[in-house]
Amino acid sequence: MALDKNGIAQRIAQELKDGYYVNLGIGIPTLVANYIPDGMEVTLQSENGLLGIGPFPEKGKADPDLINAGKQTVTATSGASFFDSALSFAMIRGGHIDLTVLGAFEVSEKGDIASWKIPGKLVKGMGGAMDLVASAKNIIVATTHTNRKGESKLLRKCTLPLTGVACVKRIVTDLAVLDIVEEGFKLIERAPGVTVEEIKNATEGFLFIDGDIPEMNI
Repeated sequence: MALDKNGIAQRIAQELKDGYYVNLGIGIPTLVANYIPDGMEVTLQSENGLLGIGPFPEKGKADPDLINAGKQTVTATSGASFFDSALSFAMIRGGHIDLTVLGAFEVSEKGDIASWKIPGKLVKGMGGAMDLVASAKNIIVATTHTNRKGESKLLRKCTLPLTGVACVKRIVTDLAVLDIVEEGFKLIERAPGVTVEEIKNATEGFLFIDGDIPEMNI
């Protein structure tokens, strides 16, 4: 069966490494903070000026003044630091972020990402996504495989305004884990109970399959 949002975040947490500085985008990516493996030291950064984001607060214990870039209440880890947006973006543009996890409306088989605007719909702005895709050392997309209409988000070519070009390395959806390779989307893992045929049917871009595809271990 397809993963829920927490399942996607849990699988992405397996991509973290000790000592990483990580930026989590709005939406599904923020949930990754709840699944950092025990004993692993990962420092989460937010564009609005917080280094050292902790898990989401327990019910009734939220501090309304402590928020992430998506205006969600968060906690701060021991030793966390607070600073202005100028310093935050200097950190991003300086190449100090090891991994960024972003949501997406569309991803192309070349690794292009469209994540900030749907023409005709009101948006708050592009946020830090364009700086992150240009500067982060590694980019993982967290998204559902299809949109609410059942249309694939994994396309031969993006149709929406681009956030970045040829920058995405890996995609984790509710159906699969895929890497961007020369041929297109390479299927790495499938969600528990999901078949390769189901993933094929949900992928508009070229899907490269090499051998038996294991299930995710979550």
